[in-house]
Amino acid sequence: MSNERIYSMAFAKVYPLLIAKAEKKGRTRAEVLALTAWLTGYTAEQIEAALNSDVTYGDFFRQAPQLHPNRTKITGTVCGVRVEDVQEDLMRQIRYLDKLVDELAKGKPMEKILRS
Repeated sequence: MSNERIYSMAFAKVYPLLIAKAEKKGRTRAEVLALTAWLTGYTAEQIEAALNSDVTYGDFFRQAPQLHPNRTKITGTVCGVRVEDVQEDLMRQIRYLDKLVDELAKGKPMEKILRS
């Protein structure tokens, strides 16, 4: 799948899949919202509003109010791809969120996931 195709997908279609992944492993929607807010600088209310709009997944990240400075501490693989090796900045931000949700689903405590 090309990056442009991912960027043009509706945020409202992709984000519920991340929530479902976490909930399937006993985590909560609120925790996924907290991870997303930490990474992007959006409030939980702004994320919920994005879910009710026609914003694309790419635009959600392009318009992020304040990407967290510790996001570069997120390392490891998601779908066989090392997030720190992703060259395109926008795709790397998307992979960071994927990795955070993966860690949440694997039972890691929020304090460690948020790299405080």
